Amino acid sequence: MERRDYYEVLGVDRTADETTLKRAYRTLAMRFHPDRNPGDNECVSRMKELNEAYAVLCDCDKRRMYDRYGHDGLSGYSQSDIFGGVDFSTLFREFGLGGFGFGNGIFDNLFGRGRTGTRERRRASDLRYNLELTLEEAATGVERVLEFPRRRTCTSCRGSGAKEGAINTCERCEGSGQAVREHRSGIGVFRQISVCGECRGTGRIVREKCSLCEGSGALEEDHDVTITIPAGVESGHTLRLEREGEPGDGDTAPGDLYVVVSVARHPVFERHGEDLYLQQDIGIAEAALGASLPVPSLDGECTLEVPEGTQNGTLIRLKGKGMPILGSKRRGDLYVVVRVSVPTHLTRQQKEILREFRRLEQEGGAT
Repeated sequence: MERRDYYEVLGVDRTADETTLKRAYRTLAMRFHPDRNPGDNECVSRMKELNEAYAVLCDCDKRRMYDRYGHDGLSGYSQSDIFGGVDFSTLFREFGLGGFGFGNGIFDNLFGRGRTGTRERRRASDLRYNLELTLEEAATGVERVLEFPRRRTCTSCRGSGAKEGAINTCERCEGSGQAVREHRSGIGVFRQISVCGECRGTGRIVREKCSLCEGSGALEEDHDVTITIPAGVESGHTLRLEREGEPGDGDTAPGDLYVVVSVARHPVFERHGEDLYLQQDIGIAEAALGASLPVPSLDGECTLEVPEGTQNGTLIRLKGKGMPILGSKRRGDLYVVVRVSVPTHLTRQQKEILREFRRLEQEGGAT
């Protein structure tokens, strides 16, 4: 089923500001929210569509990618990436829809995700990898093997940071990790709870550090992962690799790896979205008479047709010679900015020809 345009879903113009988006979302949410339409599966589907449209358009970066490339521009985003920046619980309470419980099956369906239990599993830290590409690599797409260090639980102390048998329960907090102070007054008892200063909240005292990890509880290891970069990416494009971040341990799930692309400046081409620009010098004779000239492109050398009477600064378009459009088979265009070069060192013969040309111009103007 073809996905609808997000602006159409919310019923707003493409220039809608944040206030307009929120007002439109509120109106439609009040109409289609499952709290007000119990048992209506069509309203659940419509609400899911509204949530996705609002989550994208209220985020500047996601909205920019959507405006430029449509739904294909968000192909590198997961469901959690799409909805992660919006606090829908606060919005629903603000709209007076607080009776709609979070963590139940309907809410999960609304946001396109499911849960295996009532408690989400804790996750290890996510990692970020900054990947620089050349313009040519961004144009063709590329497969890269990324190598980076990441931490894992020490195999010797299992994360405790202590040598085997060299760890005791903190006597001050009795292993709770908390320091409790009570103040009695005529009104009652005031209890203050803070982190234990002796064990720093761990509840344990390390008598001798683990020799393998030197007490840190973790080891650093080299890790590599293969990633495919699609053709047409721009600087700032982010790809998420699930479970490739810091490895989990026990009850902790692995984190994710976020690869952030940056495209290096090119010595010849200047990129603006899917279009490329380059400057081409031509002589005064070529500008006046027209010419066929070779110019560079990402596909190799191509021919530029310069029409007669071309002026300095003229923009000539070579259709389909620009960057690939992300998620599409189409390409942008290559624009050649013509610079007419006036010679500074003329031979005697060239000067005579130009003087004759000037004389003919003047005579033509006199008649």
